[in-house]
Amino acid sequence: MSYCDTIEQLTGERKALHKNYHDNHYGFPIHDDNELFGRLVMEINQAGLSWETILKKEEAFRAAYSQFDINTVAAYTEDDRARLMQDAGIIRNRLKINAAIENAKVIVTLQSEYGSFEAWLKHHHPKTKEEWVKLFKKHFRFTGGEIVNEFLMSTGYLKGAHAETCPMYEVVLQHKPLWMDEE
Repeated sequence: MSYCDTIEQLTGERKALHKNYHDNHYGFPIHDDNELFGRLVMEINQAGLSWETILKKEEAFRAAYSQFDINTVAAYTEDDRARLMQDAGIIRNRLKINAAIENAKVIVTLQSEYGSFEAWLKHHHPKTKEEWVKLFKKHFRFTGGEIVNEFLMSTGYLKGAHAETCPMYEVVLQHKPLWMDEE
């Protein structure tokens, strides 16, 4: 069953939470580097947990990680790491916290080389999921196959965010996700 189908079976606040993400964010291209970084942080933190848990904590993640400002996070100190480990609003996992900070540093380097994180992604597009995973593992921390796949699907680099029968599929197409270039 696809994410699209699952949402229709949810009720109440759970449905509203997932539907907002599904209808307004999932699969839509992101052109802001800080938001791309934020999505990567969210996907990394989802590992081993439900996406619903992460969606519920999104605002806390934004606050804890300086609104996902890459330069600010890249400059985090040991005091910031300790602060994050004490923040009950986020996932307090040392590996995930370290990955966010170290990945911000990597993105700063990629921005200096390519102009932006988005430009780096576009430079390497198109790739298969397996090629993307290999590339991400070479550059980033805590980026296994499922994390990379969801990050790239959710930001329009890989097809599969929405079933073709989902009404949002056509809406996403209007925003020209990069996977369309492959077809």
